[in-house]
Amino acid sequence: MEPVRILDIIKSRRSVRDFLKRPVEDDQIADILEAGRWAPSGLNNQPWRFVVVTDKGLAASLADCTRYGSIIQGAPLLIAVFLDKEVMYDHTKDTQACGAAIQNMLLTAHGMGLGAVWLGEILNHKAEVSRILEAPESMELMAVVAVGYPAAGSRSRSGVRRDISEIAFAEKFNKSIF
Repeated sequence: MEPVRILDIIKSRRSVRDFLKRPVEDDQIADILEAGRWAPSGLNNQPWRFVVVTDKGLAASLADCTRYGSIIQGAPLLIAVFLDKEVMYDHTKDTQACGAAIQNMLLTAHGMGLGAVWLGEILNHKAEVSRILEAPESMELMAVVAVGYPAAGSRSRSGVRRDISEIAFAEKFNKSIF
């Protein structure tokens, strides 16, 4: 059996916005959360907190908080990712740690044959999301991740990336590395 290269998984992952009605299994949810839990964080403070939402009524309330409500209502699983400001030591660093947790969860879902999308526009209504999910004031919403089995043809086709010579430099911005 040929080993799977992490880079291949990263390159093949796409945002999925349309899902089958099939529920995500509890063991899959546990694995996705475990992947988020193992993200790197400064001082190992693990500033992320996850709220798992499978209730359709609650999802409908969250859907009202974003113009992407149809994605939220169509997903069998939502994971709201919060930054716990009580364990935070640097807002930027800890926000980045939450992003790393989200990426770990997206890649894990993809590796299981699930689809997922990182929803950030919902941050325009983070106070309302926090109220709906009864989050303590110490929690700051970072994103909502919608997860499920991809509907046919639902994977985004946008995989084009800038050339490495446009984004990577040797020592200074005026010296291309490639």
